[in-house]
Amino acid sequence: MLGQAFPVGQPLLARKIRGESSTSRPRLPTFGLLCLFFTMLILSGCREVRVKSYATGITHVSGGNAIVVVRSDRELAHLGISSPVRFDHEFGVVLLMGPHDGSGWRQVVEAIHASPESVRVVAYERGPLDGGDLVRRYRTYTLWIIPNSIYRPGSVVEVVTPSNTYVASTQLP
Repeated sequence: MLGQAFPVGQPLLARKIRGESSTSRPRLPTFGLLCLFFTMLILSGCREVRVKSYATGITHVSGGNAIVVVRSDRELAHLGISSPVRFDHEFGVVLLMGPHDGSGWRQVVEAIHASPESVRVVAYERGPLDGGDLVRRYRTYTLWIIPNSIYRPGSVVEVVTPSNTYVASTQLP
């Protein structure tokens, strides 16, 4: 053992039993794990939730302006929307606007403001410049896919126009 700083392949406990010094062995792995733990602990409080605006389009389901919380494939199909939402991990929120007789209408979502108690969506519809062609009545929609981890029963989802005119609202069940 003479001339060898750290005996290779020998555990620290075996060296301590023999009376060898453990001060010459660096404690970097323990220090590194401790730093990693505290970094993860700090960053877990800084988690940012991403809400995906997955789909926009039209549906021929009758009705007026509405904001609908969707928790199953059956509910999504009832709205005439097909989308690969993983309902075991996510839920959907659909903004329906209309109805329209002319083609070319689309939704514009200007802003989404969220707090722990409510969500406020600023959105409006933009019509075609040429007036559009006469078509079967339809409504425009925007589908957001949201992780279940941020679902808060009782939260209010409200949709208004940029001029603060009420469009629709709902409360999460």
